[in-house]
Amino acid sequence: MTEPITKLSALEHPESWSQGCAFIEGEFVPIADAKIPMLDFGFTRSDCTYDVVSVWNGHFFRLDDHLARFARSCDRGRFTPPLSPEQMRSCLSECVRRTGLDSAYVEMLVTRGVPENGERDPRKVRNRFYAFAIPYVWIASPEVQETGLSMVIARDTTRIEPGSVDPTMKNFHWGDLVRGLFEAYDRDAANVVLLNSAGHVTEGPGFNLFAWIDGALWTPAHGVLEGITRATVLELAAEQRLPVRVTDFGPDRLRQAEELFITSTAGGVMPVTQLDGLPVANGLPGPVTLGLRRAYWDAHTEPRWSTPAAMHTMKGFRE
Repeated sequence: MTEPITKLSALEHPESWSQGCAFIEGEFVPIADAKIPMLDFGFTRSDCTYDVVSVWNGHFFRLDDHLARFARSCDRGRFTPPLSPEQMRSCLSECVRRTGLDSAYVEMLVTRGVPENGERDPRKVRNRFYAFAIPYVWIASPEVQETGLSMVIARDTTRIEPGSVDPTMKNFHWGDLVRGLFEAYDRDAANVVLLNSAGHVTEGPGFNLFAWIDGALWTPAHGVLEGITRATVLELAAEQRLPVRVTDFGPDRLRQAEELFITSTAGGVMPVTQLDGLPVANGLPGPVTLGLRRAYWDAHTEPRWSTPAAMHTMKGFRE
């Protein structure tokens, strides 16, 4: 990775880049051409970590926080990224620039890498960095959010314990989450939240959970990803002087909620209006949820959290 990339004008080949751009093996390629090695431990063992940052109206949202969390995940997973933080930042920016997208879903990954034939020692494998930018992804579209999402509490699947897979390190160990999703579909719902072995509420596939109960905003304390959107909601709630309880609680407490919502980079603050086949309160998105959702999207224009996506072209990558 020693040759400088060639700067593109407002994209020379928009038909090949508009659906996304990936950074693979030191090169930027259209997303349709992106391939990872079959033998990468990131694929064969789920031995990787990743992070996702959004671009909205041409600006990254909380990019520094995502990069900081990614660095923590790499430390916890004992990964050594081959790119510096500044190179990663510029790589993400370049992926967005090549797509010409104004709003995008941007992911960075570090995998353990491709071992020598027969090698099983992860310490002897060179880690690899990948990235891509694609059109913005919604867990639930704005249209669905107007009426709210349906959710069930999983009965047959418990969340993987933090002592086995650290949920604060973003990972691809989704076996329990996918199994929970199938349970939700079998019960005519679109989303699921899992309990841990102690019977406490944790999280769902790609999202954190919040509940408005007895005049306070509740969210699980343990066994969950420390989501950037979750952190944003907690900060906005403090600014609105809403009482907050970050604590462990069970499904009975959850069923007492007057409002429910989930949070994710892929969709922001999303109301849940049906739980286990029953309406939450009156079955409509509530005022606390809607107020926080408005504040969340308004925050995307605030300089403290907003970074222009088209920053600069990084030297040192191949075309």
